[in-house]
Amino acid sequence: MKRTILLLLLAALLFSTGCEQQNTDAMTASDAVQTSMFSMNTYMTFTAYGAEAEQALTESKQLIQDMEARWSVTDDASEVYQANHSAGLPVNVSEETANLIAFTLEMADQTAGALDPTIYPVLTAWGFTTDSKQIPTQQQLDHLLPLVDYTQIQLDGTTLTVPDGMQLDFGAVAKGYTADLVTELLYQYHIQSALISLGGNLQAIGARPDGSDWRIGVRDPQGTGNLGILEISDAAIVTSGGYENYFVGADGKTYWHILNPKTGYPADSGLLSVTIVSPNGRLSDALSTALFVMGAEQAEEYWRQNGGFDMLLVTNEHEILLTEGIADRFSLNADRTDQIKVMKQ
Repeated sequence: MKRTILLLLLAALLFSTGCEQQNTDAMTASDAVQTSMFSMNTYMTFTAYGAEAEQALTESKQLIQDMEARWSVTDDASEVYQANHSAGLPVNVSEETANLIAFTLEMADQTAGALDPTIYPVLTAWGFTTDSKQIPTQQQLDHLLPLVDYTQIQLDGTTLTVPDGMQLDFGAVAKGYTADLVTELLYQYHIQSALISLGGNLQAIGARPDGSDWRIGVRDPQGTGNLGILEISDAAIVTSGGYENYFVGADGKTYWHILNPKTGYPADSGLLSVTIVSPNGRLSDALSTALFVMGAEQAEEYWRQNGGFDMLLVTNEHEILLTEGIADRFSLNADRTDQIKVMKQ
């Protein structure tokens, strides 16, 4: 779902990257190669350093376009579209698409369905996939919810079967997965310092050219500024929040696009935003949505049981919950008075 749920972020990038570089003997800000593009329904920016950076970024943009062509839910030539409209018959997909599906189904299982790639028909009913948002009736949701069940998706090697009426959508994972592919490509071109932003998915490759951490601004989910700054290197950072795609209904209530797969309604978990920091984009992307659906208590329990990532949660009570791995890497803006709690294993 964070897919095109999870979301992720355009006009107001979840992060302000603070990418200005300081001069060093080996490499300076003027050595940066920068480019941008619009793909996967979001604005993307790239900054890389290295002798082969220009060629690396050119190929990265082509790679992203190729993945979008395979995974689009609206392009009738894409592999995902063909599977979704196969009337329940098996279809062959590329190895990369099969890998994406396998990872997503694994995360759906690990999160007990908090992340479910079959939520697309319900998203459509809410109008989050179009420009016409509305509150569906309970009757509509009752009709569609039986179609939300990732366990019914069959993947045998590169043969995919989507039951008739069900539809896959990888908006909650695809950008993070693609960011990992771009990272692998940049490594092949010996890029040791880069920052890529695929919408709200940030991927820091190495440190800044001067050896210092990248400074990433974490957005205030209830304002236009930042809560504070995260300092990181060699990590993927993804934030999901209800402010990314929402509407106010005729009843005066706010409805956002991160849905609870069990109810079909926007997740009401007591959280305003979830930021995940991990070694790879796909994990950060998947968990930012799943843990938003779970809520703080279950998210903390998931972290304790699984590890392998850090998180920053912002609650409805304006409390900031941090895991210990990034506690000393986050600094609250001077004008903020939010309470901070550090979660320890």
